[in-house]
Amino acid sequence: MASDLSSFLKDELANTLEQLLSKGVTVDSVSKLDIESLDDSQCINISIKLEFADISISLNFFVPTITATKFEYFMLGGMGDLKEHIDDEITDAVNEIISNICGSFCTSVNAQGFPDVSSVKSEVVGSSIKECTQIKELDNVYIFDLSLDNEKLPIYISFDKLSLAYFTQITGYNEDDSKNTNGTDTTSGSPSLMNSQSKQAPKQLGISSLLSEDSAENLQLLFGIKLKLSVRLGTKSVLLKDILRWDIGEIIELEQMVNEPLEILVNGVKIGEGEAVIVEGKFGLKVKNIGDGSTKLNQLGLK
Repeated sequence: MASDLSSFLKDELANTLEQLLSKGVTVDSVSKLDIESLDDSQCINISIKLEFADISISLNFFVPTITATKFEYFMLGGMGDLKEHIDDEITDAVNEIISNICGSFCTSVNAQGFPDVSSVKSEVVGSSIKECTQIKELDNVYIFDLSLDNEKLPIYISFDKLSLAYFTQITGYNEDDSKNTNGTDTTSGSPSLMNSQSKQAPKQLGISSLLSEDSAENLQLLFGIKLKLSVRLGTKSVLLKDILRWDIGEIIELEQMVNEPLEILVNGVKIGEGEAVIVEGKFGLKVKNIGDGSTKLNQLGLK
């Protein structure tokens, strides 16, 4: 069974919006959209691609006018007049917000060390203004009822078929429902079908499958792969309006305390913690906390 990522999507949707808009945000409810009740005129469609292991899934965010205009208004600090219609500036602001939400979602999921979902990456593959009636042409659309300082604002998210198994709390996906009476998986691209195909076509497997038998010989084949090591000093969520006013000499306060350990990242995935040291006049890192070999492989999606 695939790991359920529903709670991480809902949490990061609320948390990221709260940080970007400086307003209290909660996800009050999630339910399948009743297309007949859809009365919004326009919406901003942000298409997101999520990649992990050998899998690529797609989510489509639809932000209706009432929500999009409020997002841009609060992102700019609540200054000026609240717009009545979607324009390019609102589209850019919403695009940035959804991109941040998906980035935070990936970071949160990657920190869990799920065996089947690791090194998740998100990419915005499209952004456009659409008539909300076009949502009616899609399957698996769910409405996320947000409460923004007690004001109700909706967001619609469409899940492709492959993503259903990874958001079961939201979609109610049941793997048994995708199989026919002979026990064959009939859902195109579903995890069960991919597992079946993997057994028949080992030459097409990715790195994770290569190590499925913990073979030392197979592992040695990977020793020459170059990975990017980086150290994260700290992070901070900031408003777009603050970034625009930054100039040379600006001091940006990070959320990391000076006595907290630094995060060790390999290909963007946290694998441990350490502290900064000086090595022959250069910065170095002394490892303070890190998992064993098996744990590292799991974190990097290599096992």
